[in-house]
Amino acid sequence: MNKNAFRTLSYGVYLCTTWDEGRPTGCVANSAMQITSAPATIAVSVNRLNYTNEKIADTGYFSVCVLAEDSDPLLIGKFGFSSGKDTDKFDGVPYAVRGKLPVPDDCCAWISCKVVDRMETSTHTVFLGEVIDADTARGGKPMTYAYYHEVVKGATAKNAPTYIAEPEPRKGEYVCDVCGYTFEGDPATLPDDWKCPVCGKGKEHLKKR
Repeated sequence: MNKNAFRTLSYGVYLCTTWDEGRPTGCVANSAMQITSAPATIAVSVNRLNYTNEKIADTGYFSVCVLAEDSDPLLIGKFGFSSGKDTDKFDGVPYAVRGKLPVPDDCCAWISCKVVDRMETSTHTVFLGEVIDADTARGGKPMTYAYYHEVVKGATAKNAPTYIAEPEPRKGEYVCDVCGYTFEGDPATLPDDWKCPVCGKGKEHLKKR
């Protein structure tokens, strides 16, 4: 079976947010879709190992925040490659409460939902939410999953529903051992204060493959 066929399906890059006893938290999601229009409902898939999954189940609410192509990719690294259980993912991230949920400023649209149903799979929960509020934000072209891979050159977290083991990097490439970002070149030429554009870690995390 060629799993690359799955990547021909259309995906976006979203931040799925909720509350953790009054503290905002969330994770990266790429499998979200509108199910019905009246009433408007949205489904999102979240790995059962993600702390955000537990908090959505606890609160009964979630928001799907749509990232734009020019959104700071560090948001993806922050929300996608660490756990909200021991990390304040909103630390340093400007946000506002919109539709009862925390929404980062650096997104182009948001949809806040109340959970009305859920389906469990072996690895993920699909939450079905009735939309309670939604709006476009600062504008920009929504980021697709293909854009994230081909332009941002980011990798997929193993908890993502669309995770496929990445092929081995070509000889001479360096890969961030935190987020999988591929750097083509010699890290020795980078300034000491260089930060990975996806996860924000230093060049010491670039490992040759």
